[in-house]
Amino acid sequence: MSNERVIIFTGGGSGGHVVPGLTLINELQKDIRNKIYYIGSHQGIERSLVENQKIPYYAISTGKLRRYLSLQNLLDIFKVFKGIWDAFWILARFKRNRSLVFSTGGFVSVPVVLAAWFMGKKVFIHEQTSQVGLANKICSLFAQKIYISFEDSLKFFPSEKTEVSGYPLREQLFNSSVGELVISGVNINDISKPILFITGGGNGSGLLNDLVKKYLHELSKKYFIVHQVGKNYIEEFSKVENENYLPLDFLNEGMIDLYKLSDTIISRAGAGTVCELLALNKKSIFIPLKIAQRNEQYFNALEAQKKLGSRIIEEDSLPSMDLLHYLQEFSNEDQSGDAQLAVKNGTEFLRDEIQKVFS
Repeated sequence: MSNERVIIFTGGGSGGHVVPGLTLINELQKDIRNKIYYIGSHQGIERSLVENQKIPYYAISTGKLRRYLSLQNLLDIFKVFKGIWDAFWILARFKRNRSLVFSTGGFVSVPVVLAAWFMGKKVFIHEQTSQVGLANKICSLFAQKIYISFEDSLKFFPSEKTEVSGYPLREQLFNSSVGELVISGVNINDISKPILFITGGGNGSGLLNDLVKKYLHELSKKYFIVHQVGKNYIEEFSKVENENYLPLDFLNEGMIDLYKLSDTIISRAGAGTVCELLALNKKSIFIPLKIAQRNEQYFNALEAQKKLGSRIIEEDSLPSMDLLHYLQEFSNEDQSGDAQLAVKNGTEFLRDEIQKVFS
């Protein structure tokens, strides 16, 4: 097809890098001229998420990028070079003037972006967080366009090729309807108790999981708890599942309905989670990942605190706090808000930017 447009997405390592890409892919697939492909790692969370959407997926070798000295860096540098070689042969099958690489970050994206740059292909990148990941900092040197979710990120990139696009948000966030949500045979819509949703992100959080363990008995008396534990923890937490406690490894489809149905949400503060909860006007409790690059999750959570009054609990405060008392105080607060207008949805903007490349 002469007017075919090939868009190769890359990004991974966590759901936060993959979900915005999938949101944009769903929008682009509305135009039959757009042919979508995805390059990710062999074992990363991106593989299962992308393949579940029936999107053609290519796996490459990857090495983790670190800002600190480590002997592992020596081994991983070879993996990065192998990844560039892998990506080169994948990208070679697509015409240079009819293809675009779009990266959402994570270490898997670096070999793909470098290979695309070597081949003279156009590269766009999107930074989801208010700070900047190391992978996107490297990729920005080789990209024609850089898109960011938050204005605070402008200082990290060259101004002449950077635009505030907003975060790619799903359409479902902007309507009030709630679909029927069944998780592991449980119809969440039929739950009569207040619903407490706790999530450590797509990979789970040992810290949040330990917090649930500590308070599970008491929390189960008041709440129906849905707990996203991560695939590495699901076997352990499945053993304590009961009529008021439902652990799951990862939820993508149905996550927005779960947000809407939940009375209280405790979460890490990845950019996607923060932006989606802002779009829903959902005042929440965030426990930012302390070791995140440049403390990015804390600054993400600050956006929700400023715009909606969401609460932030820093990791160092957890050992001394009484979670039950904290939740009681939180539930007594006014939960209403009006942050939706402050959230810029980047989906249509980014779609149009991609389409311009082929016009």
